Amino acid sequence: MPKAKEGKNAKGTALPIVPILQKFLKTYEKRCAQSQTFVCPAIKRDLKTSINSEQILKKFILVRPDASPPSFLPVSLEPLLMTIQDVCYTLGQELCIWGLQLSNPEVARLALFLESKGCTTYPFTTLEIIDCQMDLWSLGRLGKALQFSSLLSLVLDYCKFGNEEVENIFSGLENNQRLQGLSLRYCGLGPQSGPRLGAVISQSAICELHLDGNYLQCSGALALLRPLAEHAEMQRKDLSATSSPDTKNPPQLLQTGQRGSSPLNPITKSSQVVTVKNASGKKKKRKGIKKKIKGVPEAGPWLVNLYLADNGIDGKGKEGENDLLEFTQILACLIKHSAHLRELDLGNNVLGEMAAADILEALRVRNTGELPVLKITVTPQISSDIFRSIWKNSKKSSITHKKKKKAKN
Repeated sequence: MPKAKEGKNAKGTALPIVPILQKFLKTYEKRCAQSQTFVCPAIKRDLKTSINSEQILKKFILVRPDASPPSFLPVSLEPLLMTIQDVCYTLGQELCIWGLQLSNPEVARLALFLESKGCTTYPFTTLEIIDCQMDLWSLGRLGKALQFSSLLSLVLDYCKFGNEEVENIFSGLENNQRLQGLSLRYCGLGPQSGPRLGAVISQSAICELHLDGNYLQCSGALALLRPLAEHAEMQRKDLSATSSPDTKNPPQLLQTGQRGSSPLNPITKSSQVVTVKNASGKKKKRKGIKKKIKGVPEAGPWLVNLYLADNGIDGKGKEGENDLLEFTQILACLIKHSAHLRELDLGNNVLGEMAAADILEALRVRNTGELPVLKITVTPQISSDIFRSIWKNSKKSSITHKKKKKAKN
């Protein structure tokens, strides 16, 4: 029999993992019985799989069973959180809650788990709440907890938000110096959310933003992109001013790398690329030593990955062509100057020929400026020549995004 794998507690002491997981399963079933709730089959299955393989369980997925009749007892978050506390299980990193109606007590207990910033004994770094229902009080409580959490990634896909509800979430994200990935796909966000999103990005360390399937339209997307474009243009001018005029070398550019396989990958800053000449006069690139971020990531209005597919950015309706023109100008400015941006998804937005031509021209300027190659996705509802040219001037994604199924109620 292979030797049991070991985990580490908060003090770094090695612990045999199998007895811990066995105790966890037994305690979880007991807590569910006490609260008259249903044992989540996914949690039970993952625990047994980890026990049999002698592997640490890092990801908890709480989801209602498929096709469960209304007479079934509800699946609740509280027994799971109480079990984590009872067993002092400090090895969990991802908490996923799919397709549940969360009560105020459940959200309040979850908030307590998130609020011990920097010294929590339950160091979850990823929180997914997908297709869940929460009332205004719960969203306000969750928003307050986000201000003090240690989360690196937050996913709230398919949670429908009104203006007041989404404001509670935005207020918890302001000045957040730790969160690096945010996903609000199919949340019902409208044009009025654009300025708030722009303000949140400007004051936080978020560098990956998923907004697919909303309805920001031109005005909302414009308000989001404006601080990003202005910051990128200012940085580019500052770098050009400090470069040596006699050597005519391009300024040193900040590059970013990705790690992990989560849909929201925490972003780390890597080495700068310096262009030098060798003895033959040819330019070559020399990479410096890659360094990991220590402490707090840099905050500011910049993104590495931005996903705006299917957001009604098309110049139709009451916004008209003028807003589309202004959006395109800001977008072109961002493409030309941002040394951080690596991936931009504008799919399923019918931008039109003029906007597509401006995007292509901006990509060409970017490439001649020796900025990192940008992968950009646009709708194929434009002329084949422009679409093919955009595709050739952008980078194919090296990341395979797994499509998530919408959780069933």
